[in-house]
Amino acid sequence: MAEREAMEFDVLIVGAGPAGLAAAIRLKQVAPDATVCVVEKGSEVGAHILSGAVIEPRALDELLPDWRDDPPALATPAADDRFMLLTAKRAFKLPTPPQMNNHGNYIVSLGNVCRWLGAKAEALGIEIYPGFAASETIIEDGQVKGVVAGVMGITRDGEEGPNYQPGMELRATYTLFGEGCRGSLTRRLEEVFDLRAEAMPQTYALGIKELWEIPREKHTPGLIWHSVGWPLPKDTYGGSWLYMLGENLVSIGFVVGLDYPNPWLAPFEEFQRFKTHPEVRKFLEGGKRIAYGARALNEGGWQAVPRLAFPGGLLIGDGAGFLNVPKIKGTHLAMKSGMVAAEAVAEALAGDRRAVLDAYPRGIRESWITEELKGVRNIRPGFARLGFWGGMANAALDTYVFKGKAPWTMKHHADHETLRDASKSERIRYPKPDGVLSFDRLSSVFLSNTNHEEDQPVHLRLKDPSRWKAMNWDRFRSPESRYCPAAVYEAVGPEAERELEGEPDPQAVEGPGGQNAEVEAGDANVRLVINAQNCVHCKTCDIKDPTQNIVWTTPEGGGGPNYIGGM
Repeated sequence: MAEREAMEFDVLIVGAGPAGLAAAIRLKQVAPDATVCVVEKGSEVGAHILSGAVIEPRALDELLPDWRDDPPALATPAADDRFMLLTAKRAFKLPTPPQMNNHGNYIVSLGNVCRWLGAKAEALGIEIYPGFAASETIIEDGQVKGVVAGVMGITRDGEEGPNYQPGMELRATYTLFGEGCRGSLTRRLEEVFDLRAEAMPQTYALGIKELWEIPREKHTPGLIWHSVGWPLPKDTYGGSWLYMLGENLVSIGFVVGLDYPNPWLAPFEEFQRFKTHPEVRKFLEGGKRIAYGARALNEGGWQAVPRLAFPGGLLIGDGAGFLNVPKIKGTHLAMKSGMVAAEAVAEALAGDRRAVLDAYPRGIRESWITEELKGVRNIRPGFARLGFWGGMANAALDTYVFKGKAPWTMKHHADHETLRDASKSERIRYPKPDGVLSFDRLSSVFLSNTNHEEDQPVHLRLKDPSRWKAMNWDRFRSPESRYCPAAVYEAVGPEAERELEGEPDPQAVEGPGGQNAEVEAGDANVRLVINAQNCVHCKTCDIKDPTQNIVWTTPEGGGGPNYIGGM
């Protein structure tokens, strides 16, 4: 094996998202001589960034007070909040909860915000390496020393191909991990350093987004519209958003809590069905869908935040769980966490360079992050415990009576534990897409510009292939073929055709299994095919698989979605 070259920095940041870039910028502001490197697995900064998004500018005001003089593209001031309850045919306007009051906020493309922050960072002398996937953490003598990134040219059968590159060792005094939700290196760090020992299980949701261009006469810049209710069943947490930004653009999306119990539920099809509601249809008719994407998000709140500091490293941003579910916002929290981390690192670089930066978790506890997250900690778990109407009542009680200071903290359970057997669950029959408002998965994935190098190992792996038939198929009838929003997983064979009759058509790239698919499990009657080429890196399979048998690993850098500016 070829030897790896090494580069040394004071600080290495994994992930060019809001947290990572805010950390880099803040570090250079307070420690101008520090050497800082940011690695990003997307082909460019912003390529893998997906969010609604409405941002609260609190952290941005602290980081770059004059940002409004040179704002990110498409930043649109919030103008009108609407919160709706949907039934199958009707819509009822509800009072807007105080957490969802967006006065002073901005509708943005978070990808554009990150591109803008990336340019600011580079102007300060920060090195950013896009297309450089960090695949391994360097741990020596019990301390993180950096990462291995940029490994390329491993063939599908695991051999070194003609274009093999061993990657580089990027070493640093401190490494900040801002991988976003369910980061693969973060997961490993949680195991090695037992970071979740005192935290409740994280709970997640899947967010699916489309970007539309609509007729000018239908466009109301600054409109922020949310809904709950139909089409989701009452035992499933979720809702929608619709934001109007820029020139005739609409960001529309749907969020489904991954603690849902019915294995027949398909979040993608729920989203497509949602758009056919009369109240939603009126916004989109005459428009054109121009982009698509999906991403998991953390919903565990304060009680699910892990230990943040460990020898040589810190967790920041969404990967640490900093997201306010009732606000439907996390960017300001992610950025603030990065800024607090940067200040702790700068202090250590100027002082004793101790291994564990206790100043970071202390700074988080003393910041407005803690006040904000602790105040809403009981709202999301209330829906899991009490269902839709009970959850709504609990949210009102917690907000208006206890004002976020209830003398208890509700607990979470892991999302992969919640599925009922398919035989004991109501079968859901979804309508076929009309190609106007509703679409299939393959045409959607096409709009995400997703691509992976074909001759590389499949990055979606089964720990034990035999477990799929006995558990995923026999008990749950292949839930991965429904919860995946990108047509990656497909149950094929005579038994699958018989049992899944009436489900959406096979989703393979080219016929059953696709040209570059792998048959990973099963037998002659039913088998699982993995179309890894389709993967949009949402991480849902890694989260929801009922036996935690599916493991998402990092593919070659530059692979995955390439979200356009505006997403």
